[in-house]
Amino acid sequence: MPESKLTLLAVGAHPDDIEFGCGGVLLAEAARGSEVRLCLCSRGEAGTNGSPNEREGEARKAAELLGAPIEFLDLGGDCHLELSAPNKLLLAREIRRVRPHVLLSPTGRADQHPDHSIVSQLCRNAARLARYGGLLELRDLPPHSIRHHFEYAITPGAEPPNDCFKLQVDISSQIQALG
Repeated sequence: MPESKLTLLAVGAHPDDIEFGCGGVLLAEAARGSEVRLCLCSRGEAGTNGSPNEREGEARKAAELLGAPIEFLDLGGDCHLELSAPNKLLLAREIRRVRPHVLLSPTGRADQHPDHSIVSQLCRNAARLARYGGLLELRDLPPHSIRHHFEYAITPGAEPPNDCFKLQVDISSQIQALG
């Protein structure tokens, strides 16, 4: 029996988080025929390198290379993301709209940019809220339960501890294809 194709939703705090954290996995899944969708929670407004317009343009180019639609949510902007009910509901709405099998988000480790750990918590909570049929703010979209939620590390400090389960995916063929 052939492997089933999946819908994956990758969420990042800033432009380039998804590419650094799980870009190879997304390339591999896209090559397999899975549907890949991207969602960013800021435009990198506080970044040191590049303007928000440049960073957004780079993210859109990466999405194009993946053949993936990209959505930018307004959750307050770079360095202003908060674990709030409105932000959880915006991400839950995106989960209901996309209806992914797999949700990918940054790890929740504290030893990294604060926005990364906040987006991790927002995604965990949003995945739960997306399942609840009684939420008035989401009633226009049917509830949705993801199958799996995987977290990706963007920096070495964000890697899970050694006693945690780690999933590694061989992406060497995707690296070779990019040349």
